[in-house]
Amino acid sequence: MARRLYGIPLSGHVHRVRLFLSILKLDYSFVEASMQSPEVLKLNPLGQIPILEDGDIILTDSNAILVYLAKTYASDSSWLPEDALGAARVQKWFSIAAGELRYGPAMARAATLWKRPDDIAPAQAKAAKLLPFMDAELKQRPFLAGDMLTLADLSCYAYIKRAPEGGVSLAPYSAVQQWLERIEALPDFIPMPEASAFGL
Repeated sequence: MARRLYGIPLSGHVHRVRLFLSILKLDYSFVEASMQSPEVLKLNPLGQIPILEDGDIILTDSNAILVYLAKTYASDSSWLPEDALGAARVQKWFSIAAGELRYGPAMARAATLWKRPDDIAPAQAKAAKLLPFMDAELKQRPFLAGDMLTLADLSCYAYIKRAPEGGVSLAPYSAVQQWLERIEALPDFIPMPEASAFGL
């Protein structure tokens, strides 16, 4: 069964899917394609990446893809808790990943790398609210949704790890740094590429 993932290496949305595919030891082909490329627009008229092709199934939205992979290939694991509280906690962090994380650290990084100076300060201000909140949460538990690693952690990892590329320091947040290290210690972990490797 052919499995393909469309996206660009510098996207944190793409990385969260690549990381989970690696952890699950699932083979796939990576098709490098930008949001407005013909390949992407044919599969997703909204022009969003990543896109996963899994046989006849085509899925968009990185968090939706994570849920699909967990339910299809790791249904007996803790990646997506079945209990009400655990599921709610994962959903909470999915919402944060699509909100405060996207418009905070992720936006600050994108605005810095692609030289949109007017967007940098507002995004850094959002990051300055998010990171103390995350740090306080992670002082209470080892992972975002509880004592076990879940999809919530994969959803948030990449843009937090590369937040310094957007002028957002992680130095004040020891619990966040320790959380990053726990994820990076996973078997089959793959790093989020540094922008400098692409000349940015």
